[in-house]
Amino acid sequence: MLWFFFCVALLIGAFFTYGKFVESVFGASAERKTPVHDMADGVDYVKMSDWKIYLIQILNIAGLGPVFGPIMGALYGPVAMLWIVIGTIVAGAVHDYFSGMLSVRANGASIPTVVGVQLGNWAKHFMNIFALVLLVLVGVVFTTGPAGLLKGITGMEAGIWVIIIFAYYFIATLFSIDKIIGRFYPIFGALLIFMSVGLTIGFIVSGRSFYPEGLNFFVNMDPKDLPLWPLLFVTISCGALSGFHATQSPLMARCIQNEKSGRMVFYGAMIGEGIIGLIWCTLGLSFYETREALAAAGNPAQVVHEISKTLLGPVGGIIAVLGVVILPITSGDTAFRAARLIIADFFKMPQRDIVKRLFIAVPLFAIGIGLSQIDFGIIWRYFGWANQTTATIMLWAASAYLYRRGKFFWVTLIPAIFMSNVVIAYLVNAKIGFNMPMTIATAAGIIGTIVILLLFFKLKKVSEE
Repeated sequence: MLWFFFCVALLIGAFFTYGKFVESVFGASAERKTPVHDMADGVDYVKMSDWKIYLIQILNIAGLGPVFGPIMGALYGPVAMLWIVIGTIVAGAVHDYFSGMLSVRANGASIPTVVGVQLGNWAKHFMNIFALVLLVLVGVVFTTGPAGLLKGITGMEAGIWVIIIFAYYFIATLFSIDKIIGRFYPIFGALLIFMSVGLTIGFIVSGRSFYPEGLNFFVNMDPKDLPLWPLLFVTISCGALSGFHATQSPLMARCIQNEKSGRMVFYGAMIGEGIIGLIWCTLGLSFYETREALAAAGNPAQVVHEISKTLLGPVGGIIAVLGVVILPITSGDTAFRAARLIIADFFKMPQRDIVKRLFIAVPLFAIGIGLSQIDFGIIWRYFGWANQTTATIMLWAASAYLYRRGKFFWVTLIPAIFMSNVVIAYLVNAKIGFNMPMTIATAAGIIGTIVILLLFFKLKKVSEE
């Protein structure tokens, strides 16, 4: 138990220490105008308070990833917690801060535009396609996942829930951001806090032991003997580092009123998600006596239902499961919203007119509904790699921003180097990729990263804007 609270303390402490350092490296200024002051449009650029934006941001980014990912990651053993804590502090929260603040500096531009400014037009065009694919995959994953959970609560067919959730996404994507998202998400945030705190207290009160198999961080405990490298760092994404967040941060970059609020909104929201991931990883490691028992419990949705019902009783369990349902739904709608804005930015199509929003949204949702018919497991595997690759590109873009201005670029370059190795090795080794032996995949990751690093140091320096 002490180890769990020590990890929580590390995450919270990092917000006040490393987060402040990251803010100083970027150079946030309270005197500098943010986009919402000059570009308010009543639809996407809308002034909101810091706390409201923070709650919206954490709900936007915290989909199924910080729940399902850490549960699956727990199969590897306690080493999963190290990745959640260290990854959140030095990679995930840094990534989220720069994706948000670079968007602020680019008038609230979507992430492909931000990447293009730093790495060139080729990167912008690549990210336009890549980010759209990722966002549609996220929207689909965050539809079928909660539909399965709601089926377990209500008994209603998952297909009916898929239709209902897609209908909500469509409406939320079209409405002004302050009408649904800004009004109800802070309430949903309270439910999320209940879920996280309630399950932690429920586990302590239950008298169960924390980490019954011990805290050996150097043993791969996966029952199927799946390789720790690089699978762990793709399996646990949203609870430690997630490229999906880069697509969401510009939504709040368009609403933030002060650059100094960025540390709370962007770095702080990721710290909150890291704590959620840590809770679910701990529950996965502790609720079941062995990794084999966790694997036998079924898919992550079944694990969530069993743990919640056991620790909080029938009523509390349903509320906790609803909290888990809200996570993906409040990310799925903003995934489609972000996709709409990326397309609108690309075609330079203003979004004040609802007809123009419909022109983009209708075909976008038609594609999403079609993909929802594909097996969830297949979609999730592609989502995991696409997610981490997006994060890696964003970290390189942030590194370029700092390097070209003579700032301390290592704060983003180190996680960029690490994640480049991860995504290249995963693509070469995985069955959805080239299905090569791990030795070849690891070598490819190292060589590929070195090539990228050499190209990075050829970037031209510029003066601070």
